Amino acid sequence: MANSNVWVVDDDRSIRWVLERALEQAGMTAMSFDNGDAMLQRLTREQPDVIISDIRMPGIDGIALLERVHHDLPKVPVIIMTAHSDLESAVSSYQSGAFDYLPKPFDVDDAMAMVRRAVTHAHEQRSETVPEEVGPTEIIGQAPAMQEVFRAIGRLSHSNVTVLINGESGSGKELVARALHRHSPRAATTFIALNMAAIPKDLVEAELFGHEKGAFTGATALKKGLIEASAGGTLFLDEVTEMTPSMQVKLLRVLQEKEVLRVGGTRAIKSDVRVLAASNRDVNEAIKNGSFREDLYFRLNVVNLRIPPLAQRKGDIPLLARHFLLKYASRMKKPVTRIASEVLARLMDYSFPGNVRELENLIERGTAMAQGDTIEVAHLPETFHQAEGFSLGKIEGRLPTLDEQEHTYINRVLEEVKGNQTVAAQILGINRASLWRKLKARRGM
Repeated sequence: MANSNVWVVDDDRSIRWVLERALEQAGMTAMSFDNGDAMLQRLTREQPDVIISDIRMPGIDGIALLERVHHDLPKVPVIIMTAHSDLESAVSSYQSGAFDYLPKPFDVDDAMAMVRRAVTHAHEQRSETVPEEVGPTEIIGQAPAMQEVFRAIGRLSHSNVTVLINGESGSGKELVARALHRHSPRAATTFIALNMAAIPKDLVEAELFGHEKGAFTGATALKKGLIEASAGGTLFLDEVTEMTPSMQVKLLRVLQEKEVLRVGGTRAIKSDVRVLAASNRDVNEAIKNGSFREDLYFRLNVVNLRIPPLAQRKGDIPLLARHFLLKYASRMKKPVTRIASEVLARLMDYSFPGNVRELENLIERGTAMAQGDTIEVAHLPETFHQAEGFSLGKIEGRLPTLDEQEHTYINRVLEEVKGNQTVAAQILGINRASLWRKLKARRGM
């Protein structure tokens, strides 16, 4: 139980104080929050063993908080604290994944006993996790183009400069932004991501800049915007070219003056925030057609990172596919451990217009459909069932022998992965030593 990390979320300061003292006396590390939104922001950077949350709080309530945590981190137990009048909703929260509920007023000893059970449960759950699974913020890639991206992240690790990330949809722009944040001087602070194309244009200003009470109909309370909430941290603006011209002017002011003005406000608020931006469009073309400001582009484009599409890094497909297999086999609790070599070959032949996101969806589907320990071609969408097999061709008017056909196919795979024998062996379904022996034997003929 020692060194277990327990988070307490309650707008009642006295409750937080009592639980913090009790947890510390029990040898646990306690961290408290007076609202759920602050806890969720912290959750983007680290993970506790157990969360204790009140059911009624300003902002996001305990049930909504529980649902978010259970969706993103299903192995973290959440204990819901309830007053007597909330008991019915607390009991129903079990359907959303609550570990247990703690009625108020509570006995401290009873509360600590419940926490200990939750900690034990958390450790048991964690021991079932596939150890090879990579964390959600890790970028995977051995291709030369991705190694350039990694080197750029390393060079920027001591910097707070603004970065513009370009890449097709699904190529991993947000993962790169998170890596830039995680390897920066701001790593211990907040990272907030916002897709500009995903929210109505008339709500963007209030979302980014916040608003004063009474600024417009429905503004019944002061609301901090994401720029203000990101102070000291990093704000990632995806699809930044979707911003309206008026919003571009306001963002330019934030970058130039380091201050923000809430909707309906009269006083500028200083805000030290690092802005990372991304676009899947040609920004220069957007400037030419007048839809994007050139001066804003120069402010955002201090450093430019280009994320290659998956079609240009096909050698990474087996590595990514293996990663997604481990991820979803663990999440679905299925004994799927292999991807058939024919599946990998067809994935290597595919153009992947949806990039890494499409590959992830395919492996998730394959894992869900698999009945044994292997993802087969039958577990892929229909279009892959109809894919043409490897052409036999002819050699001097005759069909090739099995050895000749194998050699031709091995050469094709090696060419596709630019000579990487480790990746080629994964696709062929053999170990690297076997591949080396086959190549040596062929050269000796």
